[in-house]
Amino acid sequence: MKLADRRAGYARHLGRSPTYMNTGVQKRQMMGYHEIILYWSNEDAAFIAEVPELPGCMAHGDTQEEALASVKEAMHLWLDTAREFGDPIPEPRGRMYA
Repeated sequence: MKLADRRAGYARHLGRSPTYMNTGVQKRQMMGYHEIILYWSNEDAAFIAEVPELPGCMAHGDTQEEALASVKEAMHLWLDTAREFGDPIPEPRGRMYA
């Protein structure tokens, strides 16, 4: 499944359009220490960064650095949206082993 399809599915899960952006956010709160998995996707021809503890939170980029920067913004938006709607926010599990 392509990244765009996964993102659109998560946005629908939240009851939002895939282009939803939370623009009324005040000073960013600390994200915590959620794990980020970074990998190359041949299907998407891009680096993908996923946050497994935050369902559907992922981003992509042409470089590892771009993917990481994008996923940090996605994490902020995921957390802001969860807070806005009173959804539970998973605690970081700490070290995970694959």
